[in-house]
Amino acid sequence: MTEQTERVAAGLQQRFLRLRANKAFETLVIAIIVLSALMVGAKTYEETSRFDQALNLLDWAVTLFFVVEIVIRMLAERRFRDFFKSGWNIFDFVIVVASLVPVDQSQTVLLARLLRVFRVLRLVSMVPELRMLMNAFLKALPRMAYVALFMFIIFYIYGAVGSFIFQDINPFYWDNISIAMLTLFRIATFESWTSIMYETMAVYPLSWIYYVSFIFISSFIFLNMMIGIVLEVMQKESSAYDAEHDQGEAGDLKYIREHMQNLEQEMRETRALLEQQRKV
Repeated sequence: MTEQTERVAAGLQQRFLRLRANKAFETLVIAIIVLSALMVGAKTYEETSRFDQALNLLDWAVTLFFVVEIVIRMLAERRFRDFFKSGWNIFDFVIVVASLVPVDQSQTVLLARLLRVFRVLRLVSMVPELRMLMNAFLKALPRMAYVALFMFIIFYIYGAVGSFIFQDINPFYWDNISIAMLTLFRIATFESWTSIMYETMAVYPLSWIYYVSFIFISSFIFLNMMIGIVLEVMQKESSAYDAEHDQGEAGDLKYIREHMQNLEQEMRETRALLEQQRKV
């Protein structure tokens, strides 16, 4: 009886595994995620208030589908705990569980709506290319943090200098170091920075050096440093993805490396056989 039960469980696990790997099923899940995102956006329009009952019913249907889909993915694993070994599976599980918060209660309606907004993030876990981009973004964050820290130091120095020199000209922009740093952030984004520069140049004609040097450092150097970090990490992630799926140049290199390792193993075995024959 136990062997028969195990055999039935193994058969069901294989069926769920095939269903999870089915492209049509994956496409259906992506379509439901997009539908869920469109529903959240539709609720922001007053014109859709008359369809609240239908939208709420559809929302529960989508939530039920997500629950069934996550259960299928769990049952497709040989062991239940194997599902939680993947960070993306944990991410999907948290999003689905958060979607179970009832939306029809006045105390939780705002929280439920906010949680349903994040269901669109499941597209990242479903589309391999988006997962690659997200992995590259997460791996680039630590290195980008050092660049951001260096940028903060430059902002702090220029903010202090600007507050000391230009405070009397226009306190709205240069009253203290925090306001001056906000002004510098505006200048770094090129938001009407020339009007601020011309205002100080009326009193200090050489103040353009202050603005031009800051823009050169913040907008050109630091921005290119950020872009360089992202491109380097994305290139590594793309190579790792190609190697994993045997695609592109990285996949060819992986194949050649594995083939060479097999040849070396065969040569070692052949050499060992020859040595044994010589001894005999």
